[in-house]
Amino acid sequence: MPLKTFDATVANFESAFEKFKAEGSKDEPKFLLFLADNDPSTNLSWCSDCVRAEPVINEKLSASTKNVALLRAYVGDRPTWRTPSHPWRIDPRFKLTGVPTLIRWENDDAAGRLEDHEAHIGNKIDALLASD
Repeated sequence: MPLKTFDATVANFESAFEKFKAEGSKDEPKFLLFLADNDPSTNLSWCSDCVRAEPVINEKLSASTKNVALLRAYVGDRPTWRTPSHPWRIDPRFKLTGVPTLIRWENDDAAGRLEDHEAHIGNKIDALLASD
């Protein structure tokens, strides 16, 4: 089934998040994926865990038998992300400690999550996708 992807930065997150939450029916799974930005000098993510996890996450969500919505939220460059007061570190909805972080979003709340050290593990992504 189709994977509908939205992208957001810290600057435009709230408007993108509202569009994302309004997408599809209540029965369709919604996921937030917090990722590192690409380094402009290399055009590659500065986060090796993000590079490893993102293709696996995309493959697993795309293979779902349901329509799935994915909001990719880019945390910024490394110095921005490392700031203890980064908005998504202190936001009580997300409480991020690392990237990548994949969150299943249901009923306006986090219903499950995979953090940096496990976000690339296929069977854990499958379990998060299957949880109802």
